[in-house]
Amino acid sequence: MPELPDIANYVEALSEVTAGARLERIVVRHPFLLRTVSPPPDDCAGRPVRAVHRVGKQVALELDGGLFAAVHLMIAGRLSWLPTGKTARAWKGLLAELVFSTGTLGLTEAGTQRRAALRIFGSADELAALDRGGVELLSCTPEELAAALRRENHTIKRALTDPRLVSGVGNAYSDEILHAARVSPFARTASLTDEEIATLHGTARAVLTEWTERLRAERAGGFPKKVTAFHPAMAVHGRFGAPCPVCGTAVQRIRYAENECNYCPRCQTDGKLYADRALSRLLKSDWPATIEELERSG
Repeated sequence: MPELPDIANYVEALSEVTAGARLERIVVRHPFLLRTVSPPPDDCAGRPVRAVHRVGKQVALELDGGLFAAVHLMIAGRLSWLPTGKTARAWKGLLAELVFSTGTLGLTEAGTQRRAALRIFGSADELAALDRGGVELLSCTPEELAAALRRENHTIKRALTDPRLVSGVGNAYSDEILHAARVSPFARTASLTDEEIATLHGTARAVLTEWTERLRAERAGGFPKKVTAFHPAMAVHGRFGAPCPVCGTAVQRIRYAENECNYCPRCQTDGKLYADRALSRLLKSDWPATIEELERSG
């Protein structure tokens, strides 16, 4: 799922290509995509674009007259841009086209589950309902983050990915933030000290800023392409079995539902290994409990 750095770059790029443009029409190719009834998409036709916003993990176009078109990409949704006058191969998995006076924005989704969503809102107040209430890591204080995390007692991994507590962070960047902060993803939020949360706060800001800038440099003034949750330069996310860039220990992984947690047992969990449910069912008592047992078994 595209997270804060990816969405921020989509917003920046879309702001650039739609500056001074009109939204001529919205073509919805799959009716399940549209999650609101009123106003209808046709009401957006011919309206100038006023701004582009990020709301959590969603992209919202602000149009003249106070209308908003908000896109939630979910896990497999992506945005593509085709400037006016240029032709390209048909977009695979095309769900909708937003046709501007300067080009066409294509909303696509891989797979067959069809979770991406388009919503049209008639006011800023209606758009605000998309905000789940989580703090913004790039603008909140350490004290505000502490208050959010301590609202409920969960693992820090779960808390960072809960939009009611923290905005814009998902599976990938929570892994990277926790590794950089040397915090166990399984630590309980109620047990974290003020100092640990202050460190987590600073680290989160650094990681999200670094990756936003890295992705901005990769697009080099163009529109984002190949948006993915897995980057070779990431420290632990998607790097199961690869050496931790800090200590060289093999990165470990726990899979659950459609998500996974990646961590370094030496940097983050004091050498303890946490059993992946599928593998632990298979290996049972043979599942290694420490780094030393893992290295001996390898």
